[in-house]
Amino acid sequence: MKTTPRLNLEETLSATREIVLSREQAHYLTGVLRLSAGDAVRVFNGRDGEWLAYLATVTKKNVSLHCERLVAEAKLPPDIDYIFAPLKHARLDYMVQKATELGARRLRPVMTSRTVAERINLERMRANVVEAAEQCNLVHVPEVLEPEKLKKILAAWEKGRSLVYCDETKAAANPFESLKTLQAPSAVLVGPEGGFTDEEKALLKSREFVIPISLGPRIMRADTAAIAALTIVQAMAGDWGNHHKS
Repeated sequence: MKTTPRLNLEETLSATREIVLSREQAHYLTGVLRLSAGDAVRVFNGRDGEWLAYLATVTKKNVSLHCERLVAEAKLPPDIDYIFAPLKHARLDYMVQKATELGARRLRPVMTSRTVAERINLERMRANVVEAAEQCNLVHVPEVLEPEKLKKILAAWEKGRSLVYCDETKAAANPFESLKTLQAPSAVLVGPEGGFTDEEKALLKSREFVIPISLGPRIMRADTAAIAALTIVQAMAGDWGNHHKS
């Protein structure tokens, strides 16, 4: 059975609207996927829901889509921020894609004392987020924020939002026990490969909104820890269970 491709657009979506695609989007649909006039495409923009559309005009200079009908309402994922120390290249791509699939609403790079990646390609990060959203049937595309230093993030912390902090020094214990009362809005913080410094750990533990959790007896790579932590928080305060409140 042929799967209808999905495409994230910036334009407003509405019935009978015809949208001219960018050169990159046109190439993807007609050059890579080999679609032609009349073929179906599912389009979404995070505001107007998901629409069934059809390729209308297909020429070398112009490829357009005709919106036909709404197939899914716009729905925000649980209010969970993913705050992470950036990794290098391929592993960062992987981590960003998995965070999107796991339902993070925002991705927030954090600069720590031991953060390895000095330069962060936000455009590449956003492209990975869009690709993951298209592939895993999301109607919402997570927001990618500018990187900030850990101290600045903690100083300007949003009232009422819990911060789940993956603490590799915490005695191994059931993380679900630590998160019994957790509700959205929340955030997950995963540090760099070298871990947080003693000063950063003390700063985190001094904040009343921070909830340290253990991820078990093994020391995980940062990208593995991210998946584990987001999975746990989704199960407790996200849309995988009965804890999520709109």
